[in-house]
Amino acid sequence: MPEVSEKQASKLFANLRELLPELESLYKDVHSHPELSMRETRTAGIAAEHLRNAGYEVATGVGKTGVVGLLRNGEGPTVMLRADMDALPVKEATGLPYASSVTATDAEGKTVPVMHACGHDMHVTWLIGAATLLSRHRDAWSGTLMPVFQPAEETAAGAQAMIDDKLFKRFPKPDVVLGQHVMVGSAGVLSSRPGVVTSAGDSLRIRMFGRGAHGSMPQASIDPVVMSASTVLRLQTIVSRELAPTEAAVVTVGSLQAGTKENVIPDEAVIKLNVRTFDEGVRSRVLAAIERIVNAEAEASGAPKKPEITVLDRYSLVKNDPEAVKRVGDAFRQHFSSERVQSTEPTSASEDFGSFGAEWGALSVFWFVGGTDSETYAKAKSEGKLGELPTNHNPHFAPVIHPTLETGVEALITAAGAWLAS
Repeated sequence: MPEVSEKQASKLFANLRELLPELESLYKDVHSHPELSMRETRTAGIAAEHLRNAGYEVATGVGKTGVVGLLRNGEGPTVMLRADMDALPVKEATGLPYASSVTATDAEGKTVPVMHACGHDMHVTWLIGAATLLSRHRDAWSGTLMPVFQPAEETAAGAQAMIDDKLFKRFPKPDVVLGQHVMVGSAGVLSSRPGVVTSAGDSLRIRMFGRGAHGSMPQASIDPVVMSASTVLRLQTIVSRELAPTEAAVVTVGSLQAGTKENVIPDEAVIKLNVRTFDEGVRSRVLAAIERIVNAEAEASGAPKKPEITVLDRYSLVKNDPEAVKRVGDAFRQHFSSERVQSTEPTSASEDFGSFGAEWGALSVFWFVGGTDSETYAKAKSEGKLGELPTNHNPHFAPVIHPTLETGVEALITAAGAWLAS
């Protein structure tokens, strides 16, 4: 299938420099007005307005707050471009003049600070920029373009919500699904790989039940603090003692809550944990081991009833089709130069992007865009201090706007152009 030629591609990028000031203002505005998962009404409204102004057919409220655009431009493949929109309950500490001061009520009714600590504001801006330029230069390509602005990636609910809202029946099946994410890395550098690119993620809440008593009379209790502490320690042995050294997994206990006073033994304790795996067989074994250990520790303590294990969220593996990722990589190297296109190892971060391609039966490609100032990144790398750079979900995370902004827009256009017929 013919691809967009380099000469035609130059037309697509001709107006990017002119559009950059508008896109930068848009990025700062979205960053300053973050919205929690499934509440991205303002952000969705901005995306829908830009798509309509660019001549797209627009559907809103897909999966509650999702937005889908369609631009039919003659015969050719259908290409889906995806951006996620939601922010996190994090208090921003970047000190930027456009930093967020927003607070919101979370799902548990608590007032929390809100910040775009994962770069979804950049993702939204990238897709609006790419969709706008592709619309302005329809003479350079042929096919159907489908930009998708997805809610609730941070809770692993958004992609599935759009699918459950008949995404597959209401819109044409894409020949390829394309997505990207800003990460720690030298700004302007792209990286991807064939096969697994992001891990599966499983978050669980475990309630362990005991019998409360006065702190001076522990013999009258079944202490859930000791029970849960033993469980946490035992969970650490899953990776070290139940998996082979060649098998990768992460088991992290991020929260252990029990009691309110030092001389009161409580009735229950709550553990929240997160699991990351890169293989479905390993994933099944780790989850089974967690259930076995939790129940065994409760029984060993004489708990009055079995623990409650609740799934908080689940992310599937994101897998890149080998031939499709090569096609995108070749297009990237032609446009950006080989030095700016790198291979990466699978990351233990998780994404629900993979649900679209996997469940639709379409090819999919996902890649990363570096967002760290290049000099800062190079210095940290030379000093062995890459681990000290603010990562996604950190209160100090803030991609450098240039060249991150233009790189992401160009990457989406270039990847789409590898399919859209000339």
